Amino acid sequence: MTPVSLTDVAAYLPGEPVPAEFYTGYPGAEDRLRDSPMFRVPPFRHHVAEDETNVDLIERAVRPLVERHGRAAIRGVDVLLVHSQLPDVPFVGAGTEVARRLGMAPEWLLDVANAGCASFVHMLGIARQLLTTTSARSALICNAQTAAGQLFTQSEVRGLAQAAIPGDGCGVGYVTRSGPNPVLDVRVRHIAEYAGDMTMVRDDGRRYWEPGEAQLRIGFTETGVAKVLERGNRLVPALVTELCEALGRKPADIDTLITNQPNRTFLRNWREALGIAPERHPDTFDHCGNLFGAAIPVTLDRAIRTQGLVDGGLLVLGGFAHAGDFAGAAAVEWHH
Repeated sequence: MTPVSLTDVAAYLPGEPVPAEFYTGYPGAEDRLRDSPMFRVPPFRHHVAEDETNVDLIERAVRPLVERHGRAAIRGVDVLLVHSQLPDVPFVGAGTEVARRLGMAPEWLLDVANAGCASFVHMLGIARQLLTTTSARSALICNAQTAAGQLFTQSEVRGLAQAAIPGDGCGVGYVTRSGPNPVLDVRVRHIAEYAGDMTMVRDDGRRYWEPGEAQLRIGFTETGVAKVLERGNRLVPALVTELCEALGRKPADIDTLITNQPNRTFLRNWREALGIAPERHPDTFDHCGNLFGAAIPVTLDRAIRTQGLVDGGLLVLGGFAHAGDFAGAAAVEWHH
């Protein structure tokens, strides 16, 4: 297979950090799920401004890539992949507007709607496939998350346990046909039996596009939370182990593990299941909350910029999505 490199990553976090008290001090902030390990509150998170869009975040996250690789290289990208949470406009993905803002004319442009919190791995796999089977030579993969400051700050949602967990942000990756950080393998699982287990609801039973006053939220229940905890605890270590075995390695050989950032319980359980020391599993949960799809690239960018990665080391990216309908893991040989 033609070598493909995760050549660079960059990130952007909007606004000033929002303290936990924004939620925990909200009048009526009581919820039967408040003590669930799924909803232990992080100290900080970031929120988009009222008029800030997915494309705004992507445009700002890409700026360091332009500075490091040149405007011509980014404008000349052949493959543009975009995952947006929350979509700004129904029917229309963000990808074409991203291309317009960045002055790009990619041959391949895909708005990726699935894979949620592990969509960076999913898009890395798609980019790798396109760069090895077509004439494409470079790709830009973008994860923008704007749901925290829009959906979870609603007056009827802000007092729920689920509201204090998410944060907003954006992470992007620059992938090239050749480069310093070869992608060794990508493994993904689309688990159809769990499809539809994550739901969006209104208390009056309306569908999300129907007019009315009840506010949209995620339909968490105690039974549903228990299922998500069981699936997440199992899926991520299993797929990371499978990935390592395919490379002739062991999880203990991982120099840096970057996962999505749902909560402290998952982060701890994944480390323990894989035998990874905390210092080899960077996390951004306490500073950014659950960034959904943006968590993997944002956490990777922060790890590179603040603590560095082992030169020539084994970097593994892994995560799962929604209520367990997707899981993915990717291995990269990282070089400074």
